[in-house]
Amino acid sequence: MENTQNKSFFALMRKIPGGIIIVPLFIGVIVNTIAPDALKIGGFTTGLFSTGTSCLLGLFLLLNGASIDIRHIGMPFYKGFVLTAIKFVLGVALGLLVSALCGPAGLLGVTPMAIIAAITNSAGGEYLAIAQQYGDDTDAGAISILSLNDGPFFTMIAMGAAGMASIPFMTFVATLVPLIVGIVWGNLDAEFRKHASNALPIVTFFMMIPIGAGMSLRGLVSGGIGGVILAVISALSAFVFYAVYQIFLPKKKRNAMGAAIGTTAANATAVPAYMAEVDSTFAPVASAATAQVTIAAIVTAFTCPLITAMLDKRMRRLKKGIYSDEAVAEQAAQAKK
Repeated sequence: MENTQNKSFFALMRKIPGGIIIVPLFIGVIVNTIAPDALKIGGFTTGLFSTGTSCLLGLFLLLNGASIDIRHIGMPFYKGFVLTAIKFVLGVALGLLVSALCGPAGLLGVTPMAIIAAITNSAGGEYLAIAQQYGDDTDAGAISILSLNDGPFFTMIAMGAAGMASIPFMTFVATLVPLIVGIVWGNLDAEFRKHASNALPIVTFFMMIPIGAGMSLRGLVSGGIGGVILAVISALSAFVFYAVYQIFLPKKKRNAMGAAIGTTAANATAVPAYMAEVDSTFAPVASAATAQVTIAAIVTAFTCPLITAMLDKRMRRLKKGIYSDEAVAEQAAQAKK
């Protein structure tokens, strides 16, 4: 029985750092690159493997909510606020710095708009998947706040776009509903909580396929050297987010999840075009910026889980944060209750 389990695809995938995220993501990217219409034949196939991201994200939030102890609801919201603030402040600061030093043309063709769009937007689906492997229920619950940067809103605020100075209230509500349903159900039904926890890895796997299917390796060609530079900046930002996030967590609660926001959301690729619509001065650079942000989204989708896994392994080896002797003893005591 043990040999069979070790040879299973799922067991082998778990041996790869961030494998439960990277493997299905890679499958989606490759299929969309080689045969972009293969997953768009309609029906259940398209619904599950191409357009089902929102549904699967909602299901993930519900199942994750079921594992959150309502007595500790404050920590998920605190973590979400801190992560969102770090992501926004660093992205805006870097964009403004490049603008002040290099002007609107940016650094080696990478415009301030492209930098802000890439750094301030994180891939919520990938964050959730990483949280399932390297975090806990409070980390995954942070998505209720963190998801606010998964889109153009913060970029518009940073760039001073007219009419986009506030986040629509319903965006916040729509993210919270499945999480709250899960929290209520899980705290009322211990049996459901158990099954929800067991189902999370399966949902994570299938959630990453349509996310990957929304990207294509062709984007790597059109972005040029500017795209490579932006991708490197975005990827390395994971280390900065990790270091800063540690400051805001109690010593026994520190983990590698700060690095998990070191991604560029796939929908951030639409930001340059939108900015060109609301302000025509961005039109000349919108096309190049779109290609550059696309490269950043593709590259960070793969580098982020690897960096998070590496930092988690380092913390485990050094017995830091959640792997410290005090934290392990505290976790064991709570498990006995």
